[in-house]
Amino acid sequence: MSTSYVSPAPYRIALAMPRDVAGWFFPPAVLDALPPELELLSREPLESFDSPEAEVILGSVDGLLTCWGTPLIDASVLDRAPRLRTIHHAAGTVKPHVARVCWERGLQVTSAADENAIPVAEYTVAMVLLANKKIFQLSGRLHRERTAMDPQALFPGMGNHRKRVGVIGASRIGRHVLRLLEPYSLELCVADPYLSTEEAAALGARLLPLDELVATSDVVTLHAPSLPSTAGMISRALISALKPGATFINTARGELVDQDALAERLAVGDVYAVLDVTTPWVLPEGSPFYELPNVLLTPHIAGSLGTELERLAASALGEASRAARGEALLHEVTLAELDRMA
Repeated sequence: MSTSYVSPAPYRIALAMPRDVAGWFFPPAVLDALPPELELLSREPLESFDSPEAEVILGSVDGLLTCWGTPLIDASVLDRAPRLRTIHHAAGTVKPHVARVCWERGLQVTSAADENAIPVAEYTVAMVLLANKKIFQLSGRLHRERTAMDPQALFPGMGNHRKRVGVIGASRIGRHVLRLLEPYSLELCVADPYLSTEEAAALGARLLPLDELVATSDVVTLHAPSLPSTAGMISRALISALKPGATFINTARGELVDQDALAERLAVGDVYAVLDVTTPWVLPEGSPFYELPNVLLTPHIAGSLGTELERLAASALGEASRAARGEALLHEVTLAELDRMA
């Protein structure tokens, strides 16, 4: 979809996010190199839309650059932003930041979700390969026992050759995981109620029912969106069906999983879990996930961090430049897509 509005050059943009976030995504070097079609109204980001500075900027801004922590852009904001035509989110989901009224009033909204999918998929692939090689178990054992061991005798089925990897959800991330795993000698499977057998085959995977995928995969990795319909989708029954020796990876959301059932299955000791996300984000001190030796916890690092933020910022600025030139936007989020997004 191309925009029907072409702003008189330059296209006036503003940052709307917490100051520290703006510093991570849009440091001075990035702001110094803006293309000529973009005019930044202020180097100071709008941390709220209620300040006197916000009133001035909203009165003349064409495009907002948003990110983590951006306050909600609702009707009261739009009423004070008569020129606003586009919102460019330099992160994944726009749901906490952009109200439906923005679409209803004809604004175009873009997201850097495609770019954010890249490091999540890379993290997942690394964990898949390490899991099948039994790195987590062997490393833990070596730290505890501090003596020679025979990995082949301990794990005769170790290795990635011909192992089955089951991907739950053909989302942006799920699809990129499948693409990255395609060169390896793995058997790739996917479960997604909206995917056809032919579409799965085009992704290099075999389409399976969810219960069969979970019960037969050596590694199960979750990439479904967090929606009311997906809450608790990894149920006690599915967790019980994990095959002995399997690894479960979650980089999606903790609320998709029956965490009590997962902790109970892990306590048996015959499966492994890699959890980059949990509910709540920071587990209480008494959580069994801290103590179980067959759990690898990471603090929500799969998504873009550090140098990976440059990719998200570049995506948002690229979309703002396209809007300024009246070109089609590459990563537009439509109202029809909003309800299916995480």
